[in-house]
Amino acid sequence: MNDEYYMQQALKEARQAYEEDEVPIGAVIVMNDRVIARGHNQTERLTDCTAHAEIIALTSAFNHLGSKYLPEATIYVTVEPCLMCAGALYWSKIGRVVYGAEDEKNGYRRGGPEASVTGWPFHPKTQLLGGVLRNECVTLMQEFFRARR
Repeated sequence: MNDEYYMQQALKEARQAYEEDEVPIGAVIVMNDRVIARGHNQTERLTDCTAHAEIIALTSAFNHLGSKYLPEATIYVTVEPCLMCAGALYWSKIGRVVYGAEDEKNGYRRGGPEASVTGWPFHPKTQLLGGVLRNECVTLMQEFFRARR
């Protein structure tokens, strides 16, 4: 199993969000080569602006493990995490964050490096990798928003 395989799993979650008329963002959390949690956007369904894919997946992982920290885990998310999700990922101490598409408008880098002392919103030990299956992630988002215009 590799990053592309797990990003495909996150894309499945994003497609489920699309089918539910939610912004198509999906996430999976992996530990020891096994998906331990899944999530997709549910902000409309739950009438909750915090019900992002990452938050849903994190809560599921915490419940699954009985722990609030995930230093040995990787989250795969189809779109760059927003500032709120980056904060949740920081507090989870997650080991790796892997995302597909950049989000210049709402991503964690929105505030730029001057928005914080370090410019790094994740835990100091967290590794970051972007652009995994970027085209597939971007295409899904474009299709969703094109259909709504």
